[in-house]
Amino acid sequence: MTIGMTYDLRSDYLAEGCTEEETAEFDSERTIEAIEGALTSLGYRPVRIGHIRRLVEALARGERWDMVFNIAEGFSGFAREAQVPALLDAYGIPYVFSDPYTLAVCLHKAAAKTIVRQAGCRTPDFFVVEEEADAARVGLRYPLFAKPLAEGTGKGITSASKILSPDQLEALCSRLLAEYRQPVLVEEFLSGREFTVGIIGSGARAKAIGALEIVLGGNAEPDAYSYVNKEQCETRVIYRLADDGEARAAAELALQAWRALGCRDGGRLDLRSDGNGEPNFIEVNPLAGLHPEHSDLPILCSQRGIDYRDLIGMIMESAVLRLPGSGPNR
Repeated sequence: MTIGMTYDLRSDYLAEGCTEEETAEFDSERTIEAIEGALTSLGYRPVRIGHIRRLVEALARGERWDMVFNIAEGFSGFAREAQVPALLDAYGIPYVFSDPYTLAVCLHKAAAKTIVRQAGCRTPDFFVVEEEADAARVGLRYPLFAKPLAEGTGKGITSASKILSPDQLEALCSRLLAEYRQPVLVEEFLSGREFTVGIIGSGARAKAIGALEIVLGGNAEPDAYSYVNKEQCETRVIYRLADDGEARAAAELALQAWRALGCRDGGRLDLRSDGNGEPNFIEVNPLAGLHPEHSDLPILCSQRGIDYRDLIGMIMESAVLRLPGSGPNR
């Protein structure tokens, strides 16, 4: 099978004048090489495509692929992660990972929380601040936690994201609204343990492959798995594979949320426990980072004894089931 590869290479956008933070979600050459090597060793024929503009050019030239391994994050808009799969749908080209609807919903953190809550998943109470005046209407219990509504990789999150007073809330919302030009998600702060749970598969076949506890080191920004903490995770964060009752409850909740949101093939969910040790859904990443050493999902797999090639292989096995004649549509 010929597998096209769509992705946003960080160096491409830096060369266009974008900042380090603007490109934080994008991939390094190391990630693309690793995926390419894993696909080749699994017997596939990978072909690099690149970002959406290069995909458009390739499609216009008449290029086609049996399937596309899509990890393109997109650059702007609430539906930026949905752009590549929507284009592939228009051309009838199958692809790995979630469809446009799921990717758009999951990036909009409040929409995702609304859906998982309706499905019975515990998540902290929240409020969306659309403009500065809305901050005065937040009726949640302090402390609170605030972040941009539709960003990843900890963008917009610092130690100041934990809020103790209305004055702090108004000041932070004002800054985030101006800097990120999107609404701010405000939710009740959870004081317990933090987990990220890896999921492989789709629908009824999906399974949790483990829960990784996120422990902030002494030199980390406190109270938040922030942008800086993630960028410097090797020195600021301790990752511990957890398998106690609380971690297993987090994994079960993650799997329930994954299915409720219609996520496919592989990804991870972030959860945090309240003061009573009850895990809560925080957000989901249906296009999880795949850097072999730096990204949470491969780190989790490594601690579980799952090598990188096998991780990519499990993701591909799930995606191939959607090809005509290969099994149920899910």
